[in-house]
Amino acid sequence: MSHTTVYLIDDEPEMVELLSEVVEMIGLNAQAFIQASVFFEQIEVFAENSVLILDLNMPEMDGIEVMRRLAGMNNPPALILMSGHDAGVLHSAEKLCEAHKLELIASLGKPLSLDRIRKLLNQYTNRASAEGSQKVTSNNINITPSELEKAINNNELVIHYQPQVAVATGMLTGVEALVRWQHPVHGLIYPNYFIDVAEKNGLIGILTQWVIRAVVNQEKQWQEKGMAVTVSVNISAENITSLALPEQLSKLLEDNKLDPNRLVLEVTESALMGELVTSLDILTRLRLKGLKLSIDDFGTGYSSLSQLHKVPFTELKIDQSFVGKISVDDEARAIVKTCIMLGHELDMKVVAEGVEDKETLEQLRLLGCDVAQGYFISRPVAENDLVEWVKTRL
Repeated sequence: MSHTTVYLIDDEPEMVELLSEVVEMIGLNAQAFIQASVFFEQIEVFAENSVLILDLNMPEMDGIEVMRRLAGMNNPPALILMSGHDAGVLHSAEKLCEAHKLELIASLGKPLSLDRIRKLLNQYTNRASAEGSQKVTSNNINITPSELEKAINNNELVIHYQPQVAVATGMLTGVEALVRWQHPVHGLIYPNYFIDVAEKNGLIGILTQWVIRAVVNQEKQWQEKGMAVTVSVNISAENITSLALPEQLSKLLEDNKLDPNRLVLEVTESALMGELVTSLDILTRLRLKGLKLSIDDFGTGYSSLSQLHKVPFTELKIDQSFVGKISVDDEARAIVKTCIMLGHELDMKVVAEGVEDKETLEQLRLLGCDVAQGYFISRPVAENDLVEWVKTRL
């Protein structure tokens, strides 16, 4: 943990000094700056898994300008944003961070809770440590479409499963299947480094087919062992415009003697924005064949209420950008509360993703959420590790 560097930029010297003490107390390296321009002059290469605690409101170069410059640099640090302005400013900065493809840990209003800062840094460094030996950065690999297609055909992909538990009881209710690439040279590559390549080069269809076949095969093995596990799989916009998909999935499940109710297909709101008539045709037929449908990342896309009304979803999945802040952000808590109420009124199961700590899980319990998923419960694990995890919960 001591190798993690935390950069601090705030024009208030007292705040910088206080945050430096907090960072160093938990064994991390602090590098503090009162001016953002000095930060960019002195730091040209960022430390691996570094963090930047950034004040948005600074006179010389504000935090928005800093984010813009970071977006054009290699391996930028993960961000903790802070501001004394109203919550609307922080929310806008979060969206900008997402648009710049910068990793956001949290956004905090001033005055700061030092205990909250401490917890966020511990969570981030623990996660980085867990993934560190296998993590691949965009600096040391350049994935080509031909390499990815070869990896799919050669079965170099693997599935990790992230448990989902009932908020009320803590019992396992299902898992989400998350694909990784076990690269022969670079180790385990996470999907954010190859999904975009697949989508832009016509490979997302065969990638999704590979994932579904792998999941069905695993489901069959679990069934033979007496384990009844519901698995969620992400499908793309291309998948839900393929008229053959319902019959293909139905036959695959029938051939393997599997209950279609054990497979949940997760669809993002943005995936529904294309050929809506075709998508409705396919998704409705999938439901008729017994499969379940989940609207993923709810609240971050477009026409959310319209999609809920039109598509026969059985599950609503609240985006982690809201869930992760319900203990510290009244607006985020209000959004999550409203999503839960809406889901239940529409007779849908509600899943909260991105549960990082006990406080968040407790808040979800008080709000009546059905299912939780996140690193506090378990990180995504290989099949063998999942079986062991389940044994520890019995």
